[in-house]
Amino acid sequence: MQRLLITVTIAAFATAAFASASSAQDWPYYGGDAGGTRFSPLTQINRDNIDDLDVAWTYSTGEATKFEKLKPFFGLHVTPILTPKEAGQHLVVCSAFNRIIALDPTTGKERWSYDPEIQGIRPGARANCRGVSLWHDTQAADQTAACVWRIFMGTNDRRLVAVDARDGKPCADFGTGGIVDVNPIIAQSIPESKNELLQFVSPPAVVRDTVILGSTNNGKFRNTKAPSGAVRAFDARSGKLKWIFDTVPRDPNDPQHKNWSAEGLALTGGANAWSMLSVDEARGLVFLPTASPAPDFFGGNRPGDNRYGNSVVALNAETGTVAWHYQLIHHDVWDQDTPAQPILTELEHDGAKVPAVIQVTKQSFVFTFNRDTGEPIFPVEERAVPTDGVPGDQLSPTQPFPVKPPPLAPTSITPDDAWAIWPPHKAACRKMIEEARYGDIFTPPSTKGTVNRPGSPGGSNWAGGAFDAQKQILVTTALQMPVFIRLVPLNEVDPEKAKSPMAGQVFGPPGPIGDTQYALEQRPLMSPMMTPCTAPPWAKLIAVDMRSGDIKWSVPLGVVDKLAPIPIPLKWGTSVSGGPIITAGGLVFIGATQDERFRAFDVETGKEIWEHDMPTSAMATPMTYEIDGTQYVVIAAGGHMWNYPQKIDDKIVAFALPKKK
Repeated sequence: MQRLLITVTIAAFATAAFASASSAQDWPYYGGDAGGTRFSPLTQINRDNIDDLDVAWTYSTGEATKFEKLKPFFGLHVTPILTPKEAGQHLVVCSAFNRIIALDPTTGKERWSYDPEIQGIRPGARANCRGVSLWHDTQAADQTAACVWRIFMGTNDRRLVAVDARDGKPCADFGTGGIVDVNPIIAQSIPESKNELLQFVSPPAVVRDTVILGSTNNGKFRNTKAPSGAVRAFDARSGKLKWIFDTVPRDPNDPQHKNWSAEGLALTGGANAWSMLSVDEARGLVFLPTASPAPDFFGGNRPGDNRYGNSVVALNAETGTVAWHYQLIHHDVWDQDTPAQPILTELEHDGAKVPAVIQVTKQSFVFTFNRDTGEPIFPVEERAVPTDGVPGDQLSPTQPFPVKPPPLAPTSITPDDAWAIWPPHKAACRKMIEEARYGDIFTPPSTKGTVNRPGSPGGSNWAGGAFDAQKQILVTTALQMPVFIRLVPLNEVDPEKAKSPMAGQVFGPPGPIGDTQYALEQRPLMSPMMTPCTAPPWAKLIAVDMRSGDIKWSVPLGVVDKLAPIPIPLKWGTSVSGGPIITAGGLVFIGATQDERFRAFDVETGKEIWEHDMPTSAMATPMTYEIDGTQYVVIAAGGHMWNYPQKIDDKIVAFALPKKK
């Protein structure tokens, strides 16, 4: 116990040293802080002067021009970080093609860049980088030496890069010339899998002297031999592999090993942590939000609950051992990955402050856990759900439902929910629902076709939420669009159409699900006019009072003028991709929508109080910082390869108040 207290004390001092070095610049992590609260204490920009906020500078990575032919496969979704003065005080971003770029945070001028020259984008994959991570070697004797401050980035071609935060030069003592090639390590996991479809997209987590990488698994949705979702950790100084945590527990010593079948353990991939990871430096923990095991929509080859998939998993960052875990969906056949960064904070609950983890989900649920024990803070009930899925699969008889907060979006659908602008289109929507299987959340996929709300896009997706600990307010987004999926017996599939690159994709023909007896057909449930078949708003920005667990306010997010044949700015909500931040100035900033606007809302009321037209849709999460007495708010505007492919761009845009003369 004495050694443990000493270790925690040392860690706390190290954390305080990093915080003091970073306090002036305010946003050293993707999520603002290591726990992903996305909250800033800055107040210069506030409700009283928000009308004066305007563009301070704009930067272009140049990739929208350079890679013109690849536009369908990339978008700029990065959230910048700002390094402290000791590390150059650069605004650091990564481009879709993994160029690390340092900008002057007051002018947007490029100071340095580093290009790892990734080896192309394979079919089925895409170019994306959500952010980079910063590490400070507090134990280095010479604090002026090269790479005492390091920028880490995972690449689209499965490498881990370390460069000097001051000048962008590769860290010679890390891996080989500043790069660790993770491909040979990945190849040992599931030798038969298509590992070229695995990518490192989200920023690595850094805990003390350990760098931890999750992965985006583009091969899991229709592959029974998808790439492994294992999480891997490396020494921050040398790049040497420290540990591997396999989210499919193949190690016989793992307590969950006995709950998997031999076939499932041998071949199942996925269950990957593709979103942002969160760090509790003092406790030495890293928190993983994990995806569904492969393949999506059919689990006959992976019987059982499939733990650690669809879970929040707390790992000891030094050893990779499980501290606790909690599964949010048992045996997922709905592609309901746990997509958002866990928020680490303190909740005021029953008169006490509790160290907590807040997890928003695609189901539109908000789960809350004690950070030390994994016990739910608001109760979670196991409720009975349908189990009559397709032959060959065995579904869980119950699923976890948080008692509070309530669902952030509707979690069921019936024919009475059908909606369209014109009565004949409404009738068409009603018919599509009536002819499919429908009902409450967790209604199983079927050969008849099943309509789910929310479906695989969410609810809440990777954008996650922001948390104001003083006000105890959580702000997040929620989609409310129905999705149609059908499992098609292979003998009904056109073999020629099944060869199409779009087979199994949204709006594509049915595509085989690995070596199972089914193919997958999926699409949003849309009227003949291509509007969702349920009433607007189709996306909302929502605030939750986390003291009580009640919804504080809920407002539509987005207007449809950029999507409609007639550009009428109806506030019906649009598909969203990107998250909010909260500032102590009483503001919520968010882009995310398909209408090419960046907005500010009043955190207390949800009233929209400012908007600005962007070069394209800003489908990223913003950040903010203050330098030389000026507060800046910065967001990437790049469109989205799925949500807004009609206008891919590569802009970083900074906003500030006019300087006083």
